Amino acid sequence: MVYGRTITVSTNGFSDIVNITDQVLSAISGSGIVSGIVSVTAIGSTTSVTTMEFESARVEEMKEFLSSLLPESLKVPHLETWGDDNAFSRMLAALMGPGIVLPVENGKIRTGQWQQVVLVDHDSRPRTRQVRIQIVGDEPATNKAFSD
Repeated sequence: MVYGRTITVSTNGFSDIVNITDQVLSAISGSGIVSGIVSVTAIGSTTSVTTMEFESARVEEMKEFLSSLLPESLKVPHLETWGDDNAFSRMLAALMGPGIVLPVENGKIRTGQWQQVVLVDHDSRPRTRQVRIQIVGDEPATNKAFSD
């Protein structure tokens, strides 16, 4: 079985990090799938999805690290050609990638105790983002017991 849902997330840009774990869990619950995989993909060339410990100090550390990799002041040919001020955001998104795939077991994502699914918006302004959540797996009636 395959199930999909698109969610909308408002962001502040500049590597704003938003916890979307609850929305991913809600999509899994709504799918009826108990065993399989979930793909979580940001739609857009200046945003990413990853996992991390979503705690205020960790969020700030991640933002500072991303800014140190590719500062907002980065000058590239794209800026000269198109006048965009977000070349750094496109490169950060390319480095991090648009999404992740996680295992689904017993109707929940299999993550570490402190690991959450987050959207990272690298753009140079606030945005409204779309994230596609796609779950593939077995429904309860066809689910085989899972063991480690």
